Amino acid sequence: MDGLLIIDKPEGFTSHDVVARVRRILKTKRVGHTGTLDPFATGVMVILVGKATRLAQFLDKDEKEYEAVVRFGFETDTGDRTGMMRDAETRRRGENVTVKDIWKILPSFTGEIEQTPPMYSAKKIEGKKLYELARKGIEIERKAVRIKISKLEVYEIPNADAARNDIGLWTLEFGLTVACSAGTYIRTLAQDIGRAVGAGAHLAELRRRRAGKFELAGSVTIGELQDSEDPKSYLIPMEEAVSHIPSVVLNADRAAKTLNGLSTRIFDLEFDSGEAIQMLNEDREIIAIGFYNEAEKTVQPKIVLS
Repeated sequence: MDGLLIIDKPEGFTSHDVVARVRRILKTKRVGHTGTLDPFATGVMVILVGKATRLAQFLDKDEKEYEAVVRFGFETDTGDRTGMMRDAETRRRGENVTVKDIWKILPSFTGEIEQTPPMYSAKKIEGKKLYELARKGIEIERKAVRIKISKLEVYEIPNADAARNDIGLWTLEFGLTVACSAGTYIRTLAQDIGRAVGAGAHLAELRRRRAGKFELAGSVTIGELQDSEDPKSYLIPMEEAVSHIPSVVLNADRAAKTLNGLSTRIFDLEFDSGEAIQMLNEDREIIAIGFYNEAEKTVQPKIVLS
């Protein structure tokens, strides 16, 4: 049982919850994923099953695409709706924010930019997860990281008029479409956009629409998987996980040597030094992932799958 599942994660589930549920449904322990989603977020989770779990390193850096709802009016300590409202300094009126205001500042958040990871994140510093420190009321200095936002658009949400919340603050919601590199925190982006337009802001909703080439249109819900008479039928061949990687086809002799960890000299193809290569048998089935040694003109298998 080897392959991929594209799960439409429901709200309220942690990424660990999804993995645990898939393990029970498929009755297998070898299940992993290629990128977490916060419990309040929904959408595409790429789940790896069986031998496909060894291919995670080729998927976890894929570009992601989201639809996000940003609520202007105040910031929270987590950067999203699950957190507590921050101090009065961040409670800036949101009813006067316009789509024009947001469009005006979006170019400064597009392309390669630096972003400081939030305290409420699973990122580790000196072996400690930031959210564990945050829950103890500890905030430490974090280095900004380089991210890339290739698409950033704002849209108005129908009937999302300015409204006074329970504590008397005016808030207003707008939607964002974001395509970004792995490691981008959308709640940090929402907060930073709010600061740029002069209104406190936090992330109210988040839905991942795409992870790499895998989209919501090809996803399955936990309920559909649970109710299926043949849940394994939803598995996508693990070759799909690395279809973007160049390949070489080996004869039977070289395929056997590859399975024993021996390298293969390549005469008629050129690759970049250190480039990952799919190693296929004569039936064009993937048997290993290797890396190209330009000096020796060889592909050395590193991940043997068969």
